[in-house]
Amino acid sequence: MKKTLATTLLAVAALGVPTAVLAQTAARVNGVAIPQARLDAIVKGNTPPGQPESPEVRNRLKDILINLELTTQEAVRSGLDKNPEIAQQLEVTRQQILQQAYLQEYIRKNPVSDADLKKEYDRVRAQTGDREYKARHILVDSEDEAKQIIAQLKKGGNFEKIAADKSKDTGSKARGGDLDWSPPGRYVPPFSQALTKLKKGQTTDVPVQTQFGWHVIRLDDERPTKFPSFEEAKPAIQQQLSQQVAQKAINDLRAKAKIE
Repeated sequence: MKKTLATTLLAVAALGVPTAVLAQTAARVNGVAIPQARLDAIVKGNTPPGQPESPEVRNRLKDILINLELTTQEAVRSGLDKNPEIAQQLEVTRQQILQQAYLQEYIRKNPVSDADLKKEYDRVRAQTGDREYKARHILVDSEDEAKQIIAQLKKGGNFEKIAADKSKDTGSKARGGDLDWSPPGRYVPPFSQALTKLKKGQTTDVPVQTQFGWHVIRLDDERPTKFPSFEEAKPAIQQQLSQQVAQKAINDLRAKAKIE
């Protein structure tokens, strides 16, 4: 997770950095100390894992902290921190940073296990299936209009041109109704059931109704599903399940809270 400057600064305080470390000073601005630990944390957050620290980056970040302290001092001297609108923005920002720190700590104490990651991987893989399909469709509002389009196609009408002219699916009509490669599980059941019954190059003989309207579907091609290995998919699954853990933490707090 990429850390913002504000998140990193808060993490220094939230993790309980020893007083002796905080007493070490990176710079002083009008008598106000910038703790060395603050600079070290920001440098670490801006150094890619496994790479050595760059002195140039450290100096640049030190200058940023000095400029931040200078402008903050001037803003306070000007009374901007007392401005009600700015005070509200500061409070919201403080709450957001503290929320992020709390959720990161909660996830650290309630980690997603490898077994949970593998279980989710297996679930998604089973749901995806062994084959994926390259399809086109024409989406219209009524069954009668869909039947007319099917009749046009049987007389030699151009599927792509009709899709561009008449389909109400703005995402695919400009591409002649092309939906690209997708597993059937990505579509709503009536659509996927009709699609998987088609042979390559075949168009549905009757309109297919979904909650979006009436579809005329053509299967252009099919192939075995290209599914990533568990190790390749693991980071994305980790992020997804960690987000679910964080949401559970929020839900639990809401359940115990008195909200009026």
